Amino acid sequence: MKKFNIISLVFIFIVLVGITSSNLSAIGASAKNTKAPVKPVVTTPVTTKPAVSEPIPCVEVNSLALVKNPSVYLNKKVKIVAKFDKFSSLGLDYQPALRSSEKYITFLIKREDVQNDIPLSELKNFMKREVAEKHIDLETDDVIEYSGLVFSDALGDAWLDVEDFKVISSKSKSNENASK
Repeated sequence: MKKFNIISLVFIFIVLVGITSSNLSAIGASAKNTKAPVKPVVTTPVTTKPAVSEPIPCVEVNSLALVKNPSVYLNKKVKIVAKFDKFSSLGLDYQPALRSSEKYITFLIKREDVQNDIPLSELKNFMKREVAEKHIDLETDDVIEYSGLVFSDALGDAWLDVEDFKVISSKSKSNENASK
């Protein structure tokens, strides 16, 4: 019974010392916070000129090299010369690399490494619809040159925002010249 009384007294002592020390620290903290009120600092708005970002240099790249290792080209501007395949909706509205189907359309180019007509679906080329409407008469195998920023490598694919787009040669124009 004597051991129980001693253990009880030690426990009560520890609890009281713990309460006392926490009360003292709380009192000390509140005493430190009783300073005279600080007047707010009046700041005048500072007008700064927006930082002029340097243009991103454009790197001419083979489309197959781009899809083989898209992370190397991430956030870089690239230029590609390829054969047009078709307009598509591939990759639109995909959340990790969102481009709205209301504002954008994608297009596919042909693979350079095969004999058959196979589109290079690993390269997601996003073009604003207003620009695409100007090139609605493009046909398969028309040679195009375009450049843009690789903005994502989601799913291990290259996702490119097309900024400049040119038709280098067109089958329909070649056929018109041949018939004259």
